[in-house]
Amino acid sequence: MYRFNGVDGRLERSMEAVCMVMEAFENYEHKFKYDIVGHSGDGFNIALVGSDKVPKNNKQRLEILKVMHAHAQFCMSGDHTLEGTEHAIREIAKEEADEYFVIVLSDANLERYGIQPSKFAQVLTTNAQVNAFAIFIGSLGDQADRLQRTLPAGRSFIAMDTKEIPQILQQIFTSTILSSV
Repeated sequence: MYRFNGVDGRLERSMEAVCMVMEAFENYEHKFKYDIVGHSGDGFNIALVGSDKVPKNNKQRLEILKVMHAHAQFCMSGDHTLEGTEHAIREIAKEEADEYFVIVLSDANLERYGIQPSKFAQVLTTNAQVNAFAIFIGSLGDQADRLQRTLPAGRSFIAMDTKEIPQILQQIFTSTILSSV
């Protein structure tokens, strides 16, 4: 993400999205449990926010964003999107909950690492109990568009502007809740 951030702002969008999520859940910790986990060339389970240690103020949120930025700058090249998504789906399903959501932020740069869209589609749908989605926040050329066309309908979104993310999340939650009624 760091390498191509200058091209399309993908790292900034990722950090803004994480900040939005942390701010949105502030004061709702009693109602919603969430984790924020990163994936990079270094691994698939990079803990940023644990449900047992959510940030309580702007200073703590800023520290998490600094960790994200530093990690992106110094991590190895590579991609663990599939492993990270599989792990998140498996781990979330272990908890007792009314609804399960896994939202993957990705720069859509999967083909560079030989990751087939069909494999990502398979991973997103591995557990019918878990609502898993991808939001592509970066794209070199038409990568995100091509990837979105190959994934199951309604499971992926493109957000080249951070302002689109709240609408996308609302659409994800609304469609999921309406489909379960």
